Amino acid sequence: MPDGKLILIAGRSLKQGTGLSKGKDSSEYREAVTTVEMNGGDMTRLGLQDGDLVKIKTPHGEATAKCRRAELPEGMAFIAYGPPSSCLIGAETHASGMPDSKGFEVEMERIS
Repeated sequence: MPDGKLILIAGRSLKQGTGLSKGKDSSEYREAVTTVEMNGGDMTRLGLQDGDLVKIKTPHGEATAKCRRAELPEGMAFIAYGPPSSCLIGAETHASGMPDSKGFEVEMERIS
C-alpha cells in the first residue's frame, strides 16, 4: 500500500448503534461516526497517534475523523456509517439501490 493509502470499510458498529438509540445529537453517536479505526502499523507508518485528526479522501469527497488504533489487518481502516462516511461514498449503486461502502481505496493524511 503506498504511503497514505488504505482500504476503507464503512459499516455498522455497536457504538454507533448504541449512540443512535440516544439520538444523532448525542455525544456517543457523534464520537462513533467521526472515528476511523486502523492497524497500529499503519498509524506508525502515517505518523499518527490515537486521537489525531485525519483527512480522508476518495474520488467522491473527503471527510475529517479522529483516528484510533484497532485490531484490523494492515492496510485496512474502518469507519461507522454516518455523515463523514457518506461524504466518502459515491452514488453509483450498480442497479442494487445500495452504493459501494466497502473495500475502496482512500488517501489519509494527518491534519496539523
